[in-house]
Amino acid sequence: MSEKLRVLFVCVGNDARSPMAEALLRHIENEHFEAQSAGTLPQPLDERAVATLEHAGVSAQGLRSKSIEVFAGQHFDYLIELCDKAADEGQLLPTSGEALVWNFADPASSDQPDAFRHTFQEISDRVRMFTLVKNKH
Repeated sequence: MSEKLRVLFVCVGNDARSPMAEALLRHIENEHFEAQSAGTLPQPLDERAVATLEHAGVSAQGLRSKSIEVFAGQHFDYLIELCDKAADEGQLLPTSGEALVWNFADPASSDQPDAFRHTFQEISDRVRMFTLVKNKH
């Protein structure tokens, strides 16, 4: 692979799940992938998501919540929607070679004390599997 594959992670708020996925892909496989994230209704980055990343040794440097509109007209090899609500708003999304939906529960709306750690682990497992499969092509 000579050019990096562009991946855009999307969820509604771009405050927890999609920034964690962006940071994880950069951490796990920055050589072959360019990771970005955005939200259909962006909210400020959730500090618990940042703390979860940093606790796991994943850099949160440069992460910020962005509107999907920032990427209007851009092409991504993969557009990965991390919640059903973002999938329902698909007409707002940039073009992509392949669209995937990975529905993860929103840790910010959970009353479980380890919700962010649990969501981080689920996203991490999925990102690792994604990179293994896509790097074989």
